Amino acid sequence: MVNVALSTIGDELGGGTATQQWVIDSYTLLFAALLLFAGTLADRIGAKKALALGIAAFTLTSAACAASPTAATLITARAAQGAAAAVMLPASMALVREAFPDAARRARALGVWAVGGAVSALVGQPLGGLATSIDWRWVFSINVPVGAAMLLALLAVAPSPTRPARFDAAGQVLSVLGLSALVYGLIEGGHAGFGAGPVVAALAVAAAALAAFVAVQARGRHPMMPLNLFHARGFRLALPVGFAFMVANYGHVFLVSLFLQQQLDLSPTHAGLVFIPAALFAIAGNLTSGPVTNRFGARVPVVLGQSCMVVGLIALIPATAQRSPWLVALCLIPVGVGGSLAMPSVTSVVLEGVPAERAGTASAVFNTFRQVGGAVAIAVFGALIADPDTFTGGLRTSLLVAATLLTVTAVLSTRIQPRAHVG
Repeated sequence: MVNVALSTIGDELGGGTATQQWVIDSYTLLFAALLLFAGTLADRIGAKKALALGIAAFTLTSAACAASPTAATLITARAAQGAAAAVMLPASMALVREAFPDAARRARALGVWAVGGAVSALVGQPLGGLATSIDWRWVFSINVPVGAAMLLALLAVAPSPTRPARFDAAGQVLSVLGLSALVYGLIEGGHAGFGAGPVVAALAVAAAALAAFVAVQARGRHPMMPLNLFHARGFRLALPVGFAFMVANYGHVFLVSLFLQQQLDLSPTHAGLVFIPAALFAIAGNLTSGPVTNRFGARVPVVLGQSCMVVGLIALIPATAQRSPWLVALCLIPVGVGGSLAMPSVTSVVLEGVPAERAGTASAVFNTFRQVGGAVAIAVFGALIADPDTFTGGLRTSLLVAATLLTVTAVLSTRIQPRAHVG
């Protein structure tokens, strides 16, 4: 919904492409930086309580986004919204792990769980366009009644077990500092040049902070990202897949939404409608993912799904030259199908490779890699399309980069166990 609204938000609040990037990345950045903390929180207070806390905070920050009078306040509210979302995600995955200890049933449950993403894409894009045509603030206001309904539904969920877990303060500070500096450097580098003093300084801080973070995790008594999680082969393979998926997923929605509105002059409503066929097929892919994983193991849907995404992304390159919304909609279908087939399966690889008591932490690490991929995609691709005169060339370069990255991770995914392995 927010991607569809970006052009209108820019027209009203100003700021150009850089502001549009920060509206997305302020959310994604805090989402990524706090996921590891959120995984520990879910283990410590219980997944159900953590999810309730995240929903309540997300609802309040959505209202703050809707009421924002300036671009700066909107970006700040979006950052807070991302922090709330970070609390929600690992808790929701941990609840699935608790409810379905059997690997086969869990694979099917994760497919149904992932349908939420496909349904939100189906409803979100056209609804975002419709809401934006009235007032872009409705894109955020609609979360308020949805959040209230979620809290009521959560009352029916059984209490979650709690486990002793200590917070890693040093690791949290370093992760936020490192990721913030990295995203700032990438976004500003695309506009001011990567030789600019502040950009060089930001990237240097990012490198130092992230290196220090790894050192703290290796030596700390209570690390937020225990490095022994990486001993599991499936877990190691899943992380780059999640990163590449989000580069392609966040990246193509951001790029195509702006292309349809800024280059083809479509209204927000019509731009949202272009995504509907892909979202419909994605629902089918989510529901198919569980049975396919149970029949063939995770390797088949993960490799096949990423390969489908590559086909769609490559097809989008000549489709944009034709400037046909119908052709763009057709090319988006394999991207949606591939992602919906691969992600539930690779998520099952993450959860099966760790003990139950580490489910929250493992899912947080996995989703951190995913969200960092999304933040990097918006920063880099946004820089490539920042100049209106070179928008189309930057769009095609971005799609090629995403397709290449997915090709590499699809090849790596052939090393996943051919059958689901329960750890």
